[in-house]
Amino acid sequence: MDPAELAIDPDELRRLAECAKEPIRTPGTIQGHGTLLGIDDATQVIVVASENAREWLGRPVVEIDDADLEFAMRTGRAIDPVRVEWQGVPTDAIVHRLDGLTLVELEPVPPGNEYARTAVVEAITRLSGLTSIEELRAEAAAAIRRITGFDRVMIYHFHDDGHGEVVADDHVDELEPYIGLHFPASDIPAQARALYLAKLGRAIASTTDPGIPLLSVAGDARSIDLSNAELRSVSPHHLEYMRNMGQASTFSLSLVEDGRLVGMITCAHRTERRLPVLLRRSLEVLAGQLAMQFASMREITRLRHMVEVRERRAALLAPLYASDDIRKALLGGSQTVLDLVPADGVFVRIGGIVRVGGDVPPIADVTRALELLEGGSFVSEALANDRPDVASLLPDVAGMLVVSLDGDGDVLVFFRGEVLREISWLGDPGGVDRPDELSPRTSFSAWQRTIVGRSEPWGTVVDEAADLGSELQVALQRRAEAQLAELAMRDALTGLYNRRYLVERLETRGPVGADGKAVLFVDLDEFKSINDRYGHDVGDAVILEVAERLAANSREQDEVVRLGGDEFVVLLDGVIGEDVQAIADRMVEAIAAPIVRGRVSLTVTASCGVVVAEPGTPRTGLLEAADAAMYRAKRAGRNRVSL
Repeated sequence: MDPAELAIDPDELRRLAECAKEPIRTPGTIQGHGTLLGIDDATQVIVVASENAREWLGRPVVEIDDADLEFAMRTGRAIDPVRVEWQGVPTDAIVHRLDGLTLVELEPVPPGNEYARTAVVEAITRLSGLTSIEELRAEAAAAIRRITGFDRVMIYHFHDDGHGEVVADDHVDELEPYIGLHFPASDIPAQARALYLAKLGRAIASTTDPGIPLLSVAGDARSIDLSNAELRSVSPHHLEYMRNMGQASTFSLSLVEDGRLVGMITCAHRTERRLPVLLRRSLEVLAGQLAMQFASMREITRLRHMVEVRERRAALLAPLYASDDIRKALLGGSQTVLDLVPADGVFVRIGGIVRVGGDVPPIADVTRALELLEGGSFVSEALANDRPDVASLLPDVAGMLVVSLDGDGDVLVFFRGEVLREISWLGDPGGVDRPDELSPRTSFSAWQRTIVGRSEPWGTVVDEAADLGSELQVALQRRAEAQLAELAMRDALTGLYNRRYLVERLETRGPVGADGKAVLFVDLDEFKSINDRYGHDVGDAVILEVAERLAANSREQDEVVRLGGDEFVVLLDGVIGEDVQAIADRMVEAIAAPIVRGRVSLTVTASCGVVVAEPGTPRTGLLEAADAAMYRAKRAGRNRVSL
């Protein structure tokens, strides 16, 4: 959970609704330190003017006594800004087009700071080499305060629910720090944020300025959209908010990523202070650079984390490709599923079998809770708020994450307990000191609020758990496919490899390698008489016993195969002739030991043919040669080895 999403209480929602009604794009006034003229593009007549230039209403542009300004006004084209003399004062003229009008804003050039743009370039160069988001935020705030000379520079970060947090704060010593404090969404409501996307830099020259009305030859200038205007006047409620914070002037910069307002940089001063237009433009470039750096750093962090999680997930699931023991793979190793998806406990149900790890509610309660959720995935960080019916079954659970798998009822469920947290607010967001909905708060001292009933936020864990579920299903499916393929290579009675396996083993590989190989062909002597006398059940028991004795007397690297009936083949790796003879003799001797099944004691013997293949020998024909050797052993009297 984003901690301050708790700011969205009913009172806060009402304030946001009231804020949305303010005509902040069309205030009908401009800030008092400048002048605005609006020229009709068709007639080239000034049809809009701020009250301090009312004498220009209805006059043609050609009467302007400045060639640069007259050209910019007449054509709507200018390098922004144009430096002109207006009423005998050096002035920056900012020209832009709007719905058939050319708007010209005239700002007297403030003294000083004219060459501070060089410091902006230096700051961009220095800040571009930083690699930590926290360091970049702190250094950027300090650099901008040095450049602008403002008392305080703060960097805000906006959380997904709309509230903000001060993530950097550089200020003069006598001011109290605001870093780490949160503020409600209504401090900077949605429509203001949309405006900040349209215009990246916003200067408020004076919080006591009543503004200058706009006049129009049509009689009403309140419909003129000043969204992109430098001189757009500010909501009186926002001016009051600033005064309550002890601010006389501010300059703010938007931090935009992928078309979203993710933060702001605000410069605040206790006395009136203005920056020249060109310096503001330079700082807008700096803010754009910072936004790109922040985005790149977050993306690098995300990718690194994604790679790490992917590697850990692969290591966790790898054993499942070779084992059916889901509990051991997910919960029994040095790294468990709870290391991959941090939680207090996990409930795993696959194929109707439940396995749990960590602190998990009673299985019956979890099962009932899943029935209430009616399948599908689910996530909550405040279960009592989101699903009180489920929370009543799981009273100690605050956070719950359910990942539904494809199987019927297969599911992963992660649990987290309540975590009490103290959130520091920039003043009481409840606003008990607000005369009405739009009135700003009057207190901005740190105010603590305890968060209860919530778990740690799941964050990116939601997607990571979903990926785990998907890859777990793939691992189980691949394991099932491997088991089917393995069964096709196994003898149904003994579990040994079968003829199909042996043929592929001998025919799909090249010549014998440097370690050498031997093939033992074992055939039971007079086995048909056992079936005829005792029946096939006893015959099968004899075959099983012979299979076990062959496996017990082979080496770990050897492979025992049942060709069918009473015929077996043993593949020996890394042997020489003398070793082969000893192994074959041991196997024939082991088979000849009495076999006791109930009241029946049987003795069965075997004839064994052996072929030793030297390195480089073709594998084709080895089985036939061993078969021929076996028949030589039978002809020589049975119960013996023919090498």
